[in-house]
Amino acid sequence: MKTAATEPKVPALHRLLRITGAAAVALALFALLVGWLLQPPRAVGFLLDRLGDGLGLELHAGGADYRLRGTPQLVLHAFVAQRPGDADALLRAERVLVSLPWRTIRARGDDLTMQRVELDAPVLDVPALQRWLAIRPPGETRVPTLRDGLRIVRGRIRNDDWQLDGIELVVPALAAGAPLHAALGGRYLDPPLRIPFDLAIAMTRPENGAGVAAVGALTVEGDGWRMPARVHLSGPLLVGDDRVRMSPARLGVSARYHSTSSDLPFVLGAHGPLLFDEAVWSLDPATLVLEGSGTIPDARARGALALGRRLVLRLGGDIASWPQAWPALPPPLSASDSPLGFALDYAGRADSGDIAALQVRRDETALDARFRLPALLDWLEADAAGSPLPPLRGILRTPRVEIAGALLEGVEVEFDDPGIAPPTP
Repeated sequence: MKTAATEPKVPALHRLLRITGAAAVALALFALLVGWLLQPPRAVGFLLDRLGDGLGLELHAGGADYRLRGTPQLVLHAFVAQRPGDADALLRAERVLVSLPWRTIRARGDDLTMQRVELDAPVLDVPALQRWLAIRPPGETRVPTLRDGLRIVRGRIRNDDWQLDGIELVVPALAAGAPLHAALGGRYLDPPLRIPFDLAIAMTRPENGAGVAAVGALTVEGDGWRMPARVHLSGPLLVGDDRVRMSPARLGVSARYHSTSSDLPFVLGAHGPLLFDEAVWSLDPATLVLEGSGTIPDARARGALALGRRLVLRLGGDIASWPQAWPALPPPLSASDSPLGFALDYAGRADSGDIAALQVRRDETALDARFRLPALLDWLEADAAGSPLPPLRGILRTPRVEIAGALLEGVEVEFDDPGIAPPTP
């Protein structure tokens, strides 16, 4: 797992364009609309060509409508923006609307005040966008003012490793230096991982490095399991080079883990640098506080975690006390009120179905074992109906234990579940 270094500061929207093409489209079509209104309506093809030459793009539209009364507006249908010679279009949209006041038109670019921007079914190709940005000359990028905001419906963002679809974005208003509020919905896809989300977002200002808070619902889904959750995420946000970083991130999650045999509620708090890079979400180093219910214990831990096509956990900490839902310990182990120190190491399928390594220590008693979490949860919830021995491979050592009235000393118990392979030397 890697932790990215602090990224250099660059113009804010130049960074943000790598993830959302909406601002690029708005500014380009702003220039187009000014030209449209200052020349005869038949000039749309000519203006698209001129604008495309200036941007280093080929711009096409299957049709266009315009309105001059009141607040002028231009609507383009079947819009395509593509770098010459590139196999993939940078942006496609069924419909693009740009509306701006006459004062802005007369300013000829000195004033970037717009009334409204709308995109219907836009599809942004991130690799194509990055190839175009790589050849663009450096220059100042200004934040436009949107009096009536921005709306995106049925949007998609495509990347080599992941994509977002079903994007619904509403920004009521936008202005440089002013707080921004937005409603964002959609679905993150990196098979077999799926994360549908519906979030309310607030930013201190529309710039890179601004403070961001996101509150709402999301569900992490895999094959045969799902985890619906309410989340609260906040911190300073940096976007660039196909990565997103929030450092430090403060995350609160109230969730339930559902599988074919489990329904486990829990509350999780996390703190640390959050990074999204190469289709992996990581928190490293992380501080975690877990409040469980039933077979999920209360615990505190530090370490690292990552979620993508695989789940990676490298955690060490303490379980506050032995949960009542777990099988009762024999004396004298049951008499101790010491926390259980643990170290957990897992790297495997996102449903936690692969083998994990666990070390647990309480006073002079120690367990060193390997297990599969779904099988262990099934055993914990089976009560007396299942096997008396947990599905583990490993060794438990304790100086003394009392069984059926007999006191045993220097006890060593070996667990040898046949479904768990021994560790590789």
